[in-house]
Amino acid sequence: MDRAVEAAKEDFATVRTGRANPQLFQRLLVDYYGSPTPLQQLASLANPEARTLVITPYDKSALTSIEQAIRDMPNLGVNPSNDGAVVRVTMPELTEERRKEYVKLVRGKAEDARVRVRGIRRQVKDDLADLKDEIGEDDVVRGEKELDALTKKHVDLIDEALSHKEAELLEV
Repeated sequence: MDRAVEAAKEDFATVRTGRANPQLFQRLLVDYYGSPTPLQQLASLANPEARTLVITPYDKSALTSIEQAIRDMPNLGVNPSNDGAVVRVTMPELTEERRKEYVKLVRGKAEDARVRVRGIRRQVKDDLADLKDEIGEDDVVRGEKELDALTKKHVDLIDEALSHKEAELLEV
């Protein structure tokens, strides 16, 4: 369940706000000599200004591949520029409509995380039911109550992260 909450937070970090954030490119895979390679292995990312991100590749031959991978990223809406040494990505201002779109996207990611937590709960509950003969009915009931409390705690953590991200997205 902890991993589901962490995965949700990582998913939220990949949704952009009005600021340039290196985490936006955390899951970006670049076609480097025919194999998909994470951007962090190919370049360093710097954030010199609030809405600008500078990507400096370790190998200059990867420059065009990095630029193309950024251009092909869904839900980003940026046009990277290549000056021969670095790739500059300037984030455009978010319109109100785009912000609402991102809020919907984040809510969907939060619901996926909640479903994962509930799936874990269902699996553990089935395991407890299988152990009923060995540990007794009272222990199974107590275990289910603890499981429900744990599930509620993790769903609340996801909801809290969601509310922070929504506030961040709607901040002008």
